Amino acid sequence: MSALLEVADLRVAYGQVEAVQGVSLSVEPGTIATVIGANGAGKTTLLAAIMGLLPAKGGVHFEGEDLAYVPAEERVARGISLVPEQRDLFATMSVQENLELGAFRRGRAEIPQRLEEVYALFPRLKERRRQHAGTLSGGERQMLAMGRALMARPRLLMLDEPSLGLAPLIVRDILKTVSQLRDTGVSILLVEQNARAALAVADTAYVMELGAITLSGPASTIAADPKVSEIYLGGGH
Repeated sequence: MSALLEVADLRVAYGQVEAVQGVSLSVEPGTIATVIGANGAGKTTLLAAIMGLLPAKGGVHFEGEDLAYVPAEERVARGISLVPEQRDLFATMSVQENLELGAFRRGRAEIPQRLEEVYALFPRLKERRRQHAGTLSGGERQMLAMGRALMARPRLLMLDEPSLGLAPLIVRDILKTVSQLRDTGVSILLVEQNARAALAVADTAYVMELGAITLSGPASTIAADPKVSEIYLGGGH
């Protein structure tokens, strides 16, 4: 099985500082790959580079095609969506208006069906579809950000810290939805500081430290690694 996303020796620098240092990873079709690591490890920069939002050296291939000269908007059209850490919602627009913006490249004829699919995943968004996005709770805003990305029918959904600032029960619900998306054929690249939650749902895991991948393998193997357990899972045994 060939990878849906293949990243090879990716490097991103801010001036003289190399924030991403030769990172290689892959996401297989219909799987969840997670990148875990502390704040400042370079995870967000990695996603931005894959999305084409930052200049980078190295290779990014999607469905076997080189994305080197493909702008971010075209990457969305090809099937990659990013839900950024800050969620970037339009606070004074309604929930439904925010969702419809996610389908701007799909044509208006597709919007009703896409809305129903997103509302089936996130019933709470349907209940609040006429509310301004700025009035939603943190968990609801995360659902809306994910729903808006799904309106574009991505084959690869990249999530940057979806659990950030959310209560444990809400995190569980969000990650349950992520698992459901995988089951429908959407591939996921999940970036998380919450290693325990991420490793529980992922198929493959990468540990990122100071801009480099230091460990990779099946998520269950990474979760059982003593060093990972001590540093990221709060256990020393």
